[in-house]
Amino acid sequence: MLENEVCYEATLDHDFLDEIYSLPGGEEIKRCIQCGSCSGSCPQACQMDHAPRKIFSLIRAGFRDEVLESNTIWLCSSCYTCAVRCPKEIKITDVMYALKRLAIKEGKARKGRKAAVLSKNFVKMVNKYGRNHETELMTRYILEAELFNALHFVPQGMRLMMNGRLPVMPHKIKNLDQLRKIINKVEELGEI
Repeated sequence: MLENEVCYEATLDHDFLDEIYSLPGGEEIKRCIQCGSCSGSCPQACQMDHAPRKIFSLIRAGFRDEVLESNTIWLCSSCYTCAVRCPKEIKITDVMYALKRLAIKEGKARKGRKAAVLSKNFVKMVNKYGRNHETELMTRYILEAELFNALHFVPQGMRLMMNGRLPVMPHKIKNLDQLRKIINKVEELGEI
């Protein structure tokens, strides 16, 4: 929705607020007093299409697509400044993570959104090896999000490889099956 654009009640998602309340950390939105401390503290707010305070307001009003397609959830740098300064002690960063997961799940992270691509592939690496494999992660990222800029990554990648900072072969952790069981249980509980 653009500024000054008319929005009709029928287009709003009235179940969105309850859905957000059910997400880990989402119920904390109930305590928000719209003071603006989060937005005023956020070092990324000037880059966001909606500062955190407005995201909470949009959630309450039922603007599902506006929230999940916003760049705000992807620009959150997880510095926790907003949460530290919040007079109601809302874990705003946790809410942003929950919104990211929901946006990815619903395919609302606009195609090619770089942070969503990186996040999705990072999770794949952890599930596959128990840890990140930087070479595979960056290869997948470049192919999915930066294909037309791939050549720009070559010099940096070569320097990293020559200095032993970009391993060719992945290393799996011990007891990977145990980690997978933990991840599966957390997914069942709806925590990720």
